[in-house]
Amino acid sequence: MHVPDGFINAPTSAVTGVVAAGAVAVSLRGARRELDERTAPLAGLVAAFIFAVQMLNFPVAAGTSGHLLGGALAAILVGPYTGVLCVSVVLLMQGILFADGGLTALGVNITDMAIVTTVVAYALFRGLVKVLPRTRRSVTVASFVAALVSVPAAALAFTFLYWIGGTTDVAIGKVATAMIGVHVLIGIGEAAITALTVGAVVAVRPDLVYGARGLGQRLKLRVNGELVDAPSDTGPAPAPVASRSHRKVWITGLVASLVLAGFVSFYASADPDGLEKVASDKGIDEKAEEHANADSPLAGYGVEDIADARVSGGLAGVIGVGVTVVAGSAVFWAVRRRRNDDTSPSSTETTV
Repeated sequence: MHVPDGFINAPTSAVTGVVAAGAVAVSLRGARRELDERTAPLAGLVAAFIFAVQMLNFPVAAGTSGHLLGGALAAILVGPYTGVLCVSVVLLMQGILFADGGLTALGVNITDMAIVTTVVAYALFRGLVKVLPRTRRSVTVASFVAALVSVPAAALAFTFLYWIGGTTDVAIGKVATAMIGVHVLIGIGEAAITALTVGAVVAVRPDLVYGARGLGQRLKLRVNGELVDAPSDTGPAPAPVASRSHRKVWITGLVASLVLAGFVSFYASADPDGLEKVASDKGIDEKAEEHANADSPLAGYGVEDIADARVSGGLAGVIGVGVTVVAGSAVFWAVRRRRNDDTSPSSTETTV
């Protein structure tokens, strides 16, 4: 759902740019509360994983494909504020290096793909885990539903922006019907990927899933033939040995991202994604503009001057994962360091 230059007019793009900048600023502050010794080392990896999986377009209908947006996945794994930053880093890398998503439309894309998906998904996720049984399976189920809803919500947000600032004269009702219809199907794929990923991490390291904190299943006691929750311990539970190191999880996630982007992406669907298909069918793309970085050596997710498509695409994917994990880790390390500086003894005053 990467919006190219020319779909949305300049005033609307400028306003969404301000909104996106404000949301990123708020997220930078909010991420200080979310990034700790568990989430900080993994946030950059989550961004790289989202980049890799977004290269895997999957078929959803005749001549149409879809790909992960990632807002729900990022929010549940590392927190909603950090999730906005993760997806924003991915969109920035894609726009600058791979000419995917217009540069003047960067605000539109961040608003739509990072902010809307993250806010909608995490709000729904939190609501569901409050009413579902306190089990790891409930976290996976809630992840599925939240991700499923987040994608048509993003499609609705794009339709709203197009209604305000679209550059072609197309009946907005037709745009809404087409966009929401195809993105409900794409949402099923998003939900499956999100639930499988969250479920896999929860199964082995629930302490690393931000959305699962405080939701672990309580010990059950049998009282008069019925199972009831045991009294909760007032003190913090000792951390398992596995939680003392994130190296194994980090390496596993990075290797998986490199394999997905460098090898599996070659087998992704070549059909246009939901937005591209709707834009072509409804005439939304009549005033689309060439990307400012169309001459980038990595434009189109291929390496310039490498004739073999498999090697070119795979190498571009590996480069993208590497650049994204480095850029994301640098951002989150800086945010984490700022939090440490703000909470250090020298930054507080003690009164007697």
